[in-house]
Amino acid sequence: MAGISGLGSGIDIDSIVGAMVNAQKAPKEAQLARLEKTTTTKFSALGQLKGALSELQTALKGLNDASLFQKRSASSADSSRLSATASKDAVAGSYQVQVKNLASSSKVASAAVAGAASATFDAGQLTVALGGTSLGVVDIAQGATLQDVAEAINAKVASKGVAATVVNNPQTGTARLVLSSDRTGAGQTVALEATSMSAGASIDLSTLNVAVGVGELASAGSGAGFISQAKNAELEIDGIALSSSSNSVSDAISGVTLSLLKAEVGVNTKVTVAIDKSAVTSGIKKFVDTYNKLITTSNELTAVTPVGVGKAPVVGGLVGDSSVRSVLSGLRGELVEYAGQDSIRVLAELGVTTQKDGTLKIDDSKLTTALSDNYEAVASYLLGEKGLMSRLNDKIDGYVKSGGILQQRMDGLQGTLKAVGEQREALGRRIEQVQARLYAQFQAMDSLVGQLNQTGERLTQALGSLPGVVKKDS
Repeated sequence: MAGISGLGSGIDIDSIVGAMVNAQKAPKEAQLARLEKTTTTKFSALGQLKGALSELQTALKGLNDASLFQKRSASSADSSRLSATASKDAVAGSYQVQVKNLASSSKVASAAVAGAASATFDAGQLTVALGGTSLGVVDIAQGATLQDVAEAINAKVASKGVAATVVNNPQTGTARLVLSSDRTGAGQTVALEATSMSAGASIDLSTLNVAVGVGELASAGSGAGFISQAKNAELEIDGIALSSSSNSVSDAISGVTLSLLKAEVGVNTKVTVAIDKSAVTSGIKKFVDTYNKLITTSNELTAVTPVGVGKAPVVGGLVGDSSVRSVLSGLRGELVEYAGQDSIRVLAELGVTTQKDGTLKIDDSKLTTALSDNYEAVASYLLGEKGLMSRLNDKIDGYVKSGGILQQRMDGLQGTLKAVGEQREALGRRIEQVQARLYAQFQAMDSLVGQLNQTGERLTQALGSLPGVVKKDS
């Protein structure tokens, strides 16, 4: 309708209608904007508070874990010779370990095959054995090369721990079939035997036989032999001789696994098993960090910051909020509550104290002393249904759990935001109706004024035509 009104009256109807519509719309729009801003600010603030509480709850649950206090550490004085790990069953102590011999696997080579590049074998079958047990029978086709034989063996037994390869000697033009095992320990010897052969013009498969007990491969000569023998690891722990088929030795020291890396007769390496206090220390520090984050967040959300004379202060989204006061009051009460009968009865005895701004501070030296001198008492104070971690969790769980206090409040605020949207839509429809009505009224007035103007003009013309009327000069 804008742009075509006021033709009869000359009145700016668009401006008048616009002003009247805005006069009706502006107060309600301002009210809805204020409500939306306030609601959004509080919703965001509650989300921040809930997030900080949830982080604290995660830290509390992580520290309230008995297995954290059962961890053990094992260290080696020389990690180039051996390394060590410990389970919770390991007993604290120190041990002298001497590695005399590393466990090794079997690697053998067949007799040298002349003219290896073009040599072929008669058809037949080869049986591959490891530790006296057959791993499978390999079918060899007539005319197979040494490389074909190796590939046939790998296809059959590689998944069972034995691999075949061909090693060529370019100087002599010969080649050997080499079989290696991934299984260490005495008796785990690789053997190869031709168990079925077909006579032909090519090389007999029995040429590749490698028997158990074959001698060491000679640096000169073409016979079969071993490259390395399958042996057990030999070690001593505090002078007690031990043997292991693997270089990973479990429970020779109860709860400890030794990984043997280098043998050196006569050289002892100290292995120390101790309680792993680092995990508990990290858990306590994470608890303190997340608690401090909660205090910092709540301070920001409840702060009132002056911005100058005559100006309204900047206020946080939860100024005066009862939920903030309630949850912080509950947490602070538990932090200073004496509990238990052991030497650790309050958090301050762990070196964790409250500062003036409400945050916690750790005295690392005091914490280390408490963990060294009263480890079990620390566990008793922190763990269990009546432990500090559980009591603190009880104070915040009702706020952060699904359907809890904060979630209910945030759901209510979302409902308010939805209602604001609905009211805006309703206001828009009502303003459209008001605008249409005003335009209709003003257009009717404009049409009437236009008609009256035309009537007036006709009367003026008629009166001017009457006899005796003196017309003014233009």
